[in-house]
Amino acid sequence: MASWLSPADVDQVTGYLDLAGVAICGLLGGTVARVAGLDLFGYLAVGTVSGLGGGIIRDTLLQRGTPVALTDAAYLPTAMAGAFLAFLFTIGEAQWNRLFAWLDAAVLSFWAIAGTQKTLAAGLAWLAAVLIGTVSAVGGGAVRDLLLSRVPAVLGGNGLYATVAAAVSGVYIVCARLGAPTIGIVVGILGGMVLRLVANHRNWSLPGGLPLEPTRALRQVRGRTSRYRTRAAGEHTKQEPPDDESR
Repeated sequence: MASWLSPADVDQVTGYLDLAGVAICGLLGGTVARVAGLDLFGYLAVGTVSGLGGGIIRDTLLQRGTPVALTDAAYLPTAMAGAFLAFLFTIGEAQWNRLFAWLDAAVLSFWAIAGTQKTLAAGLAWLAAVLIGTVSAVGGGAVRDLLLSRVPAVLGGNGLYATVAAAVSGVYIVCARLGAPTIGIVVGILGGMVLRLVANHRNWSLPGGLPLEPTRALRQVRGRTSRYRTRAAGEHTKQEPPDDESR
């Protein structure tokens, strides 16, 4: 199957997707700063970390030179501009919830495609491409949540987040191997957005682990500790001579 775009064109398209993801994640980071009640500097800091974090992690793992966020003059202002927009404008909660869902689904797909393409261009295998594509998509949000002392949403309770990114990466890899990276970009983005929105609407999530029984485990630990102390006290009493013999 003939490729619709040359490799250089594909790199350019994914570069635009990467920059669009920076702007969107800067905006999302700014809204999180609003919820946290931060000041303007907090908006810019959280928005910058959110917008640039995933790409910096990706480029550091690929070891292809200095991360593009630090060499391309467009990245930092774009992330800050997104955060500043969140600082300036506010909309109703219902409207924002719908907008957030769409933007979140879009940036997840954008960055999964960009990370996967960069990994394949670096000559790495498909499994590494899925891994780094997924890390690119969820890394910025995870770093943002850690900065705000929150459990990263990607670790659970957020409805097929990393799973969608991995699926988008897989779709792009298959299409790229078939010589149709453009189809992979279009299908990956549209499919990823639909899957993420449906999962968010229907509250789909991965199954959790089996529940622990900390009370029972704690009783067992305390029982062993109590028996050890009793045994140790008994041995100490046997070794200690009576008072009349010690005089």
